[in-house]
Amino acid sequence: MRHGPQRPGRRWLVAATTLALMATSAAACSSDDPQRRVKPKRQTPTSAAPVPDPGPNDTVLPPSALAPKPLPAPATRPNILLITADDAAIGDLDHMPQLKQYVADQGITVENALAPTPICVPARASLLTGQYSHNHGAVTIEGEGGGFDAFADNDTLPVWLQTAGYDTLFVGKYLNGYGEDDPTYVPPGWTDWQATVDPSTYNFERPQINHNGEVTEHEQYSTDLLRDLSVDEINDPARAAKPWYMWVNYVAPHTGQPQQDDDPLKIDPDNGKSLKTTVPAPEYDNAFSDQDLPTTPDMFEDETSDKTVAKVTYQRWNERDRELLRESYQQRLESLQSVDDAVAETIEALRETGQLDNTWIVFTGDNGYASGQHNIAGKLWYFTDILGIPMVMRGPGLPRGETVSTPVTNPDLATTFATLAGATPTRPQDGVDVAPYLTTEADTRVVPIEGYRVTGGLTPLYYGIWAGPWTYVRTPGRREELYNRDLDPYELSSVADDPRFATQLGELRRLAKEQHTCAGDTCAREFYSSAQR
Repeated sequence: MRHGPQRPGRRWLVAATTLALMATSAAACSSDDPQRRVKPKRQTPTSAAPVPDPGPNDTVLPPSALAPKPLPAPATRPNILLITADDAAIGDLDHMPQLKQYVADQGITVENALAPTPICVPARASLLTGQYSHNHGAVTIEGEGGGFDAFADNDTLPVWLQTAGYDTLFVGKYLNGYGEDDPTYVPPGWTDWQATVDPSTYNFERPQINHNGEVTEHEQYSTDLLRDLSVDEINDPARAAKPWYMWVNYVAPHTGQPQQDDDPLKIDPDNGKSLKTTVPAPEYDNAFSDQDLPTTPDMFEDETSDKTVAKVTYQRWNERDRELLRESYQQRLESLQSVDDAVAETIEALRETGQLDNTWIVFTGDNGYASGQHNIAGKLWYFTDILGIPMVMRGPGLPRGETVSTPVTNPDLATTFATLAGATPTRPQDGVDVAPYLTTEADTRVVPIEGYRVTGGLTPLYYGIWAGPWTYVRTPGRREELYNRDLDPYELSSVADDPRFATQLGELRRLAKEQHTCAGDTCAREFYSSAQR
């Protein structure tokens, strides 16, 4: 089960100048870190959202772990297709009907998918390594530990898959900062490499592509270009020679250029929230002009003095701010319509070439995204809309049209793909092969979570534990927050100072101490079912 009542937004899952582009590239994630630009004062609580008493079954973990249930073995090693949409949020999937038709309805929706470090580079580096950010070392987007320069890409999933006999194909956005120093660089392990080059990655109208060391500029909408490149890969007769792995990473709905007349920064360059937007395709411009922001209780949360870790929650949104944010949200959904179209065309290409039935397909995001929840516009933090990521998958052996509660992290995908391919990782794996748990009642496991300053540094802003309904975080300075999403589904009231939850707090403190530096087999690997509580 997904812990907590069903939240709205999860009904079925639950030409710019080079200077401007460089600014977009450098600030694309940093603008989502208001912690460094908002200095609110601690508020005096006026009321508290009630959190019911914990019951005897409100323990951190059930008493015993589940046994794995292997999926039926495919007749041949499957192809593996990973499609990611940069900054896609869980609720965005409600507005992607073709993704539902072609993937979710033919496979599974994973409602407990999450990014342990929910921002940009660290999340995508986990997809390449099967490791948490404190082990792969690319913990943020710039400065020390940040961006492409912080990542050792000589020992990654494509290297292991090539060794196992797979062709490996890449299309789209790589890691922040890629191509700025050497736009012709091709990372090890890739049979065919077609990556956007920074800073052009964020130019939706004129992206540059490095194709195996040769850089070309394209005058085509970014999502459509990446779609065409990926479909061409599928149609290539070489695909019949051996199994393949392809990662297609769409830039949308990430922010980018060029600015449009209705962008918040165009309408109001001095708006206090510095709201940036993505760029929809012309055919979808203003298609969601009547779309309102979500109306869940965590939107523009009024009482946030309990939130001592993420002080960005203290900022407030006036009516003007909210309307500008609504425009940003609208454009996100509009940009995803082209991604939705691309998914459909990709699946149809697989069908027409006879490859669909032997291909594992996973659609997900690198991290989640907030559009006003807890007064946040962006990512990085540990609340459900940011930590949680959309994820649907289909493939041989998977059930059809089902929603599963198995907790799946982005490090797990690398580990799982390696197992499916019969490849041997040469990095210690923090992730778990989740395939044997996708048809069990698993809904709980211990996942270490952490976030770092976007300006660089190896000391975390926070670290903690996600475990079933529990989210526990603390700072190195010992500020703490604790939420139970079964009792408080919108994370409105931290119970870290509530004596009723002292036992659970103690257990989560212990787990956080053990797990925040875990590596390989020392990382928690057991899955549990809340039905066993």
